[in-house]
Amino acid sequence: MSYSLQLYTLRNAISEDLTGTIKKVAEIGFNQVEPYNFVATARELGAALKENGLTAPSGHAPLMSQDQDEIFAAAKELGIGTVIDPFLPAEHWENDEDIQATAAKLNAAAKKGAEYGIRVGYHNHAWELESMIEGRTALEYFESLLNPDLVLEVDTYWAAVGGQDPVELLGRLGDRVRFIHIKDGPLNKDNKAQQPAGQGKVPVLDVIAAAKSLEVGVVEFDDYEGNIFEGIAQSLAFLTNSSTAAEGAIV
Repeated sequence: MSYSLQLYTLRNAISEDLTGTIKKVAEIGFNQVEPYNFVATARELGAALKENGLTAPSGHAPLMSQDQDEIFAAAKELGIGTVIDPFLPAEHWENDEDIQATAAKLNAAAKKGAEYGIRVGYHNHAWELESMIEGRTALEYFESLLNPDLVLEVDTYWAAVGGQDPVELLGRLGDRVRFIHIKDGPLNKDNKAQQPAGQGKVPVLDVIAAAKSLEVGVVEFDDYEGNIFEGIAQSLAFLTNSSTAAEGAIV
């Protein structure tokens, strides 16, 4: 398992200076990133990643609303192995018929992605956990409809805000979860109140341990009142120091 950074965290800095922002990310110590809406910036972003020795194992793109061939072609250019649909509004998660339609769309996207050698996934917010379908969360109902080759990226903070224990949720979802978003804070919908990993109410290390098939843990802030570069540096330091301590304890 490795750590990455969701570049949406730095969207304001990227809009002003993409190349300089990617350089700062590398200087902080990240060697992987998760781009978002990367079709328009693929060439510039790819050059910046290469120059700074960064890779992008996953990326976010709206597969159910934009041209999939463009998305997968850009992903292949950037070396992105898994394209994750990042967002479908709350009204799509309120009944079984709508969720079945969404699953069918994502299953179809996965077939097209396979033609490019790219895997497809989905990333949740709070509403997929707030809504219940047939006695289980909408996210879990959705997962049961997905083809075996699809994966989930569980946003563990939004899962908790949605009323679920993220540790228990990850246990129930099992091997489907290959990525998680790591964020922390007071577990409410005030994005600016989010905090670096280890400083809020999320049991971050327990969450990571619960994702048994985890490939990448992705640091993210939806927003932050402090200096965002300091915030991501503190998150990475917490995660790497905790990993080093755990390895020492095993030895």
